[in-house]
Amino acid sequence: MSELGVGRPTKRRAGSAVGGLPVADSRPVLDGDAVLGSRCTVCRYPTAQQHLPWCPVCYASTEPARFARTGRTWSSTVVAIPVGTRRPPFGLAYVDLDDGPRVLVHLGEPAVLEIGTRLEITGADDGDLVATSEVQR
Repeated sequence: MSELGVGRPTKRRAGSAVGGLPVADSRPVLDGDAVLGSRCTVCRYPTAQQHLPWCPVCYASTEPARFARTGRTWSSTVVAIPVGTRRPPFGLAYVDLDDGPRVLVHLGEPAVLEIGTRLEITGADDGDLVATSEVQR
């Protein structure tokens, strides 16, 4: 009898940090006063991923785009378990950027925000976008 899981194929790649192949990081990137991403050249669909070869909606080509750092909360939660290096409690929110896509951000304070609360992306922490309420500033 073999050990459970030994020899099983997996869809996960180990990543270059542990000797595997490089894995693309799909998290949004903050560049000064804008979130970097792509926009479809035909249907104008925005996405916070850079270098997409085609639009996920209509399959046309995309072009680089810069989006505002401000937007409105679509949803938020407080996480009560440790995730990676983050220790609870910490807040997460989806933000609909004013002129672009919906992005996931870490909140400056662990709180559940009312839908529609104005947020501004103020920086990045370990590769994740961080936002605070425009009222708190």
